[in-house]
Amino acid sequence: MKLKLHHINLCSSNVPEMDRFYRDVLTLDDDEPAKLPPLNQDKGLVGDVSFVTDGDIQMHLTPRDVLNSFRSGHVVNPLERGHIAYRTDDIQAFMAHLDAQGVSYSDWGSDAVKGWHQVFFYDPEGNVIEVHQLVDVD
Repeated sequence: MKLKLHHINLCSSNVPEMDRFYRDVLTLDDDEPAKLPPLNQDKGLVGDVSFVTDGDIQMHLTPRDVLNSFRSGHVVNPLERGHIAYRTDDIQAFMAHLDAQGVSYSDWGSDAVKGWHQVFFYDPEGNVIEVHQLVDVD
């Protein structure tokens, strides 16, 4: 099971302002459309997201939404502060690893992003960490 940094998610009360900042100040740009996650709009869990990149690592700028956990039914990832995300090649092995380490997590499956199996958990300081694997879409 290998992990690779994939994206950083930041939550904001003003996504367009954050988008302008990261594009204008840090000169980040658009990613290739095929590399963007296909959000599951049927669930209404994420809202309007801006995606910017340095060419290697994506940034997902999402609306702050502390009630997201209630709508999604998942405790972790309330879209309040944001998270750091890693991609794995074996999500089942990673979940078994979390279980062995005694780390509680929320298994979102593909509820938020079609084609990504996502799990979310907290580090010791309460920062949210996502690990996901690309999966076939039915």
